[in-house]
Amino acid sequence: MADVSVLGAGSWGIALSVVLSENGHNVTIWSISESEIDMLNTYHEQKEKLPGVILPDDMTFTTDLREACHNKDLLVLAVPSVYTRSTSALMSPVVEKDQVIVNVAKGLEESSLMTLSQIIEEEIPQAKVAVMSGPSHAEEVGEKIPTTIVVGAKCKETAEFVQNIFMNEFFRVYISPDVLGIELGGALKNVVALAAGMADGLGYGDNTKAALITRGIAEISRLGVKMGCKAVTFAGLTGIGDLVVTCESRHSRNRKAGMLMGQGMDPDSAMKEVKMVVEGVYSAKAALALARKYDVEVPIIEEVNEILFAGASVKDAVTELMNREKKEEYYGLQWQET
Repeated sequence: MADVSVLGAGSWGIALSVVLSENGHNVTIWSISESEIDMLNTYHEQKEKLPGVILPDDMTFTTDLREACHNKDLLVLAVPSVYTRSTSALMSPVVEKDQVIVNVAKGLEESSLMTLSQIIEEEIPQAKVAVMSGPSHAEEVGEKIPTTIVVGAKCKETAEFVQNIFMNEFFRVYISPDVLGIELGGALKNVVALAAGMADGLGYGDNTKAALITRGIAEISRLGVKMGCKAVTFAGLTGIGDLVVTCESRHSRNRKAGMLMGQGMDPDSAMKEVKMVVEGVYSAKAALALARKYDVEVPIIEEVNEILFAGASVKDAVTELMNREKKEEYYGLQWQET
């Protein structure tokens, strides 16, 4: 049994609290929002973001960050990516040396182009940092539907520590040392999922969706490998696995926002309609900036940026993608001599 705190009381934080409680750990949930903690104390349910998932009576809910971090075996950082730096800065004075933090959000910081684990390491240098990613919608994890994810860390011992705390019969955990690849796969798939949702909003079919998923993972892999990640990571849970579920699922907020844009809604209105943080919108500029920094071609990500930030129409973006110059699917393959 471990003492674990989940920092962030959104849908994903609550769902992971269910996993941890199921495994017999002592769980504390922290939120900066007093109204969220009042709701959890009163109903033991996140009525706004994960209704129907009832938390056990022995869980602790608090707004006191020192209480949440002190003497805990594991800290699960589950705030939206845009709040990773500010929350890490608040945590730093109360995090102990070598305390393990596993970040479960997905995204990139637009201003610095840093991944979330890099931000945490910068703000909390005394901690051991791991990441968790993969095809894992909170709505299904909260209902204990079989789910498989991957935990990354620089040190195998840290990854195995997190794996042992989380793994059970409905939540299978793999481990990997490719932290950067895991984070890039988790962040960039949200951008491609916006495009997949836009295609759905336009009324396109399975052919279009399959093309976006396939060419999307090609873009993510090209960029990741150029940045030093392992190609095999993008064929795994945090690559093609997460991309498929985010492009296809009714639970996906990125797909839903993209669908609304495909139906004619402007990006700001679409985000308001979703009523939750649409991570792909916040990662899109950083993804494009990274691609330009490493001189990697990412036409889908580029067109998503044009739609989000330059007023391009979704239909025109599709036309641009379809009318690009002729290409080989993969360069470097050998042709037979005629």
